[in-house]
Amino acid sequence: MTKLDTSLQTKALGESPQEAMRLAMIEAIIVERFEKEGFEFVDLEPEREAIDRQVNLAKCYGCDSRIARRLGAQYSLVGEVQKVSNLILTMNLQLRDAESGVLVKGGVVDIRSNTDEGWSRGIRYILKNRIFRREE
Repeated sequence: MTKLDTSLQTKALGESPQEAMRLAMIEAIIVERFEKEGFEFVDLEPEREAIDRQVNLAKCYGCDSRIARRLGAQYSLVGEVQKVSNLILTMNLQLRDAESGVLVKGGVVDIRSNTDEGWSRGIRYILKNRIFRREE
């Protein structure tokens, strides 16, 4: 997950350690849910240099799929949290086919709460209603 911050609060007050912890928290929620659904994660270290060169893997014109393919993964999974203000945040999660780069599943949600509960509810919503939504 990448955090994009365009808020005036951060410009005035600096980065929030709580938001870094929240980013790690939602990454753990994502991993837990994907593993529960039978997905396995690959080790990213062989591609660490290529990953670190990117500002945002969710918006790198397919580099996420190319990296996933080189790692032998079937999918790439990238996301971002954009902080517009201390109250308004947008979360985005994308699952792409590594071979073709085509979006398999994805979701976006706006949240109005910069708290642990707000962040976890936002990512759980995407996971439940967009990524792992059961078609009837």
